[in-house]
Amino acid sequence: MKLTKDKDLSLPTGVLGLAAAADGTRLYAACMDGALYECDPMAGKVSPFADRHGSYASGCVLLPDGKTVISAGYDGWLLWHDVASKQCFRRLQSHKFWSWQLALSPDGSRVATVTGQYLAGGERYEPAAAAEPAVKIYDTRTGDLVQSFDHGPPVLCVAFSPDGKHLAAANMMGEVRVWDLDAGKLSTQFTTPDFTSWGIIKSPHYCGGIYGLAFAPDGASLLCCGMGPMTDPMAGNGKQTWQRFAWTENPPKKLSEIRESDQGRGLMEVVRFHPDHKTFIMAGKLAQGKWNAALFDSNTGNLIHAIDNKMRVTDATWLNNGTQLALCGATSQERKKDGKCSDFGHIKLYDVTPA
Repeated sequence: MKLTKDKDLSLPTGVLGLAAAADGTRLYAACMDGALYECDPMAGKVSPFADRHGSYASGCVLLPDGKTVISAGYDGWLLWHDVASKQCFRRLQSHKFWSWQLALSPDGSRVATVTGQYLAGGERYEPAAAAEPAVKIYDTRTGDLVQSFDHGPPVLCVAFSPDGKHLAAANMMGEVRVWDLDAGKLSTQFTTPDFTSWGIIKSPHYCGGIYGLAFAPDGASLLCCGMGPMTDPMAGNGKQTWQRFAWTENPPKKLSEIRESDQGRGLMEVVRFHPDHKTFIMAGKLAQGKWNAALFDSNTGNLIHAIDNKMRVTDATWLNNGTQLALCGATSQERKKDGKCSDFGHIKLYDVTPA
């Protein structure tokens, strides 16, 4: 299996979250200017929705009926947008701090959001306890809060199991928790030290974390991705890292991880299983090495195909039953000239074909 670039859609600002219609005819981008954009990849058109977040829009999900997009932002709010009118019809404050990531349940009935701020809690600079529940789940139809759970902040990623009965979330310290949603209680928790760094250059602090989670299609294992430890956490050059865990075992057991020979350096932010279940993609920001997005064999963990698309990849989604892949992100930071900023956000589309 390999990726061949098809289209490149430019947006006025960096893209942090991506959702898509099942047939790939419409893409929805949550962006750094706080706006949600609808993108028509065939026509190459990009149009903003009417309402924006007060800070970065960090993620978005499209409900199964295709009529509603829910976005989250660093302002801590969730916004419900009508796709046809591009108007916001519901607003609610979910967190006092950032919403780091959103996840939609498989049936589309619930949306989960995670938060948390890293504040030193002691002499060892361990994170202070959260000021609010770090994981919240809402009814997508009514906006009602359905469940909330505690987790050590900051909680950077969240994922529903394929049957919708469990929810996993992971944080900066490599701590993973999985909840049984029917019982409303914790099923298991485990910690991996391979995604977190301690640094004293410039200031004492922890850095890194697990930025992406994905349950295997059978629900029995859980993929984590992020960046391995580094000497200087401020440099952002830890090893590109994924690990897979049998979370249902007692205690949970690490099954596999990326081979050292396959690792470059950089922060990996997204991991997604292909619809055929045979492969998965991991992508993010490249610091040193040859690739920032790569396909891996789900059974062996072998790297199959890799690309460097010259941007920081922040989200990914498979289109048209896995025959296409959309990667979103930014090619640079915001740079203004004469009061104007050139487009630096991108959604890059790839055809997925047998190798």
